[in-house]
Amino acid sequence: MTFIYIAEPSQLDIMACVLLASIRKHFPASVKVLGYCPEHKMHQVHPAVLKAHEMLGAEIRPMKVEGMWDTPYVHGNKILAALQPRDTDFTAFLDTDIMFLQPNDPGNLIRSGHVSCSAAAWMGWTGQSIWDRIYKVFDMPIPEERIGLMRNRGRVIPYFSSGLVVFPEGESPGGRFGNVWYETALILDREPDIPKRRPYLDQLSLPIAIQRAGLKWNVLPEEQHFIMGGRQSGQPLPADKHIYTIHYRTNDILKAAGQYPTRQKLVQELYGVRFIRRLTDRKGTAVSESENTRSQ
Repeated sequence: MTFIYIAEPSQLDIMACVLLASIRKHFPASVKVLGYCPEHKMHQVHPAVLKAHEMLGAEIRPMKVEGMWDTPYVHGNKILAALQPRDTDFTAFLDTDIMFLQPNDPGNLIRSGHVSCSAAAWMGWTGQSIWDRIYKVFDMPIPEERIGLMRNRGRVIPYFSSGLVVFPEGESPGGRFGNVWYETALILDREPDIPKRRPYLDQLSLPIAIQRAGLKWNVLPEEQHFIMGGRQSGQPLPADKHIYTIHYRTNDILKAAGQYPTRQKLVQELYGVRFIRRLTDRKGTAVSESENTRSQ
């Protein structure tokens, strides 16, 4: 498996280092890790971020984003990252504001012939009638299956979070999934009759792309992708669940849930510094271990 995420300056690249540390802490060393940055911003990535990825056997790769959508679509960078070529059997795309908390195994996220993802937290921004228009665009029937959203009552037409998406890299019956997801999103983005398709295009296109690729969805349990914020703000993690992964969104939400010390401990343990930027000086020169110790 390859774990991938967006490592774009000036904040996502630092958050990417936290995510990377949590992967290396809690998954086997054999997994590959790649961060992606829009190619026109690669020169802005903080040198300490590059150093952090080098230290933990990962890398940041440039990817073309300009001209990939009819108009700029920052949320679509995750789809563009999924589109990039890789050489492992599976890829797991992760939103950068994710952190793993417990020892885990790629096998818990993989299911052959499926795309693994969790139910979305909510869909309060629109009604279920939007799916009539979306499925009509692709001349596809609406699935009979219904799922429960993570933070809403009732059951709805399958709608998934795009914050953690695990997919096969090989050719599926309908084509390589990353390519199909991009093509599907591009088609949907050009449909003016679909309300509020941005910024929700990535999530609206996801169940369609899974089916168009000839795959099925594997709905991950909440423990594998616990979405924080909203009604969960200020609350500790549930004591009756073994939470492997948190999608924390902001450091303020982490602090409110009492998980910020976990983040800081992880950074200190994996990088030997309290703050990622201390891995290099202002000129981008690596700081020695003794200098790091003195700076603390």
